[in-house]
Amino acid sequence: MTRESMEYDVVIVGAGPAGLSAAIRLKQLDADLSVVVLEKGSEVGAHILSGAVLDPCGLDALLPNWREMGAPITVPVRKDNFYMLGEAGKVRIPNFVMPPIMSNHGAYIVSMGNVCRWMAEQAEALGVEIFPSMACSEFVFGDEGEVKGVVAGEFGLNADGTPSEAYEPGMELHGKYVFLSEGVRGSLSKRAIEIFDLAAESGVQKYGLGMKEIWEIDPAKHCEGTVTHTMGWPLGKNAGGGSFIYHLDNNQVYVGLVVHLNYKNPHLYPYMEFQRFKHHPMVADLLKGGKRVAYGARAITEGGWQSLPKTAFPGGALLGCSAGMVNVPRIKGNHNAMLSGKAAAEAAHQAITAGRSGDTLADYDTEVRSGPIGQDLKPVRNVKPLWSKWGLVTSLVVGGADMWCNTLFGTSPLNLKHGKSDAAATGKAADFKPIDYPKPDGTLSFDRLTNVSFSMTNHEESQPAHLKLINPDVPIAVNLPDYAEPAQRYCPAGVYEVVDEKFVINFQNCVHCKTCDIKDPSQNIVWTTPQGGDGPNYPNM
Repeated sequence: MTRESMEYDVVIVGAGPAGLSAAIRLKQLDADLSVVVLEKGSEVGAHILSGAVLDPCGLDALLPNWREMGAPITVPVRKDNFYMLGEAGKVRIPNFVMPPIMSNHGAYIVSMGNVCRWMAEQAEALGVEIFPSMACSEFVFGDEGEVKGVVAGEFGLNADGTPSEAYEPGMELHGKYVFLSEGVRGSLSKRAIEIFDLAAESGVQKYGLGMKEIWEIDPAKHCEGTVTHTMGWPLGKNAGGGSFIYHLDNNQVYVGLVVHLNYKNPHLYPYMEFQRFKHHPMVADLLKGGKRVAYGARAITEGGWQSLPKTAFPGGALLGCSAGMVNVPRIKGNHNAMLSGKAAAEAAHQAITAGRSGDTLADYDTEVRSGPIGQDLKPVRNVKPLWSKWGLVTSLVVGGADMWCNTLFGTSPLNLKHGKSDAAATGKAADFKPIDYPKPDGTLSFDRLTNVSFSMTNHEESQPAHLKLINPDVPIAVNLPDYAEPAQRYCPAGVYEVVDEKFVINFQNCVHCKTCDIKDPSQNIVWTTPQGGDGPNYPNM
């Protein structure tokens, strides 16, 4: 197939905090560099979902005067709460026992979608080209096997994969370097890790599923700047994870639940755990009289330091959550995403200035591991494996002591590894009891399809399904008898159903969380990009 091509110095896939930081930094270093950012969402921010309490250190390093530039970062954290929940009660964990790195002092409650929209404005003002609705579907390789570009903007395929009358083959966008900032489990990032064996020396990657709603609540109950995190109920021993409740401005709160995807019981229904959480007396009282205005879901990289792959490969680099830079106990990764974009830009600028292209930016990988990102991730490296192996209580006690040890002495005697992949951790259905979940009441809790409508998700139905089965027989022949086909439950958007012993994929509902690509016990589902502009359209996530 012949496609038109365009040449740039740097091609960036994904207009998240990492990709936009890289674009801004490149132009700061050399205004004459040609930089393009390709975003699969209908606009910048449309596919961005994060908690989010933002540590501003990344933005401080990139744009030190952001406070005077009108950034939508205006709600400082004023109060920090940590609770252990039981079904009907709660116990507050005193702040003084928490390691200092867990403090949110100096952080801000933000909509990362709006932050990214603002960052895109700054990038464009510097001369960066940003193209939304441009899904990047495959690599373009150079003569020596290096990545030299991507294919973006293919439109108009029929459901069977053949070109329609309106077919557009897309374009090849070539760069001296290609940065992948697709977020968690990006399709090109996953491919790069496989092709260049980037994870050969790192541990298995671990993930969580984060589900989030925005609520408008009674002004009398609103406390701007309050951050609340909980552990325990409703997940208990069934799964690791915890909740967040963030009071932003305009009488709105972010309410969410993160479920670690290494849970064993295939009957677990993460979405219904989230809905059940809102019926806890503490949460129900807060939300009573309010209304939900938005919903979304996203996978989260949780492997941390041990799971970090090589971040540079011939012709390109992995930025932010494409590599996995979330500090799990802090539930923060946006600052590291920004720092990674800045570091990648500096490495690429140095290489281009020296006349290089298409090689491996080894200096970038070194900076990720030895610089502020590594210094943030390494001290908390044992918390997630402790939680996975010995549960909540042990991880609280031993993990807390480990973080204190790293804080006080700069080191720790522990150096734990992760076990199985999240898919391999799934147990057989016969070994676990089904879980009885209360029916949503339509006031505090909602069924999946109703909530998905609040994500403003849309996919052109005539295109091929972007959720691919490696073997179409596996869901019914293997996953149904062995695991009670957990795709029916782990998907937070109701994409997968078993109807009359047939596996049905409602790809139109997909919110691009990537959970199916991660958790399917047979690793039979592959998430690929739909045509550009399709998917959720998050307004304020």
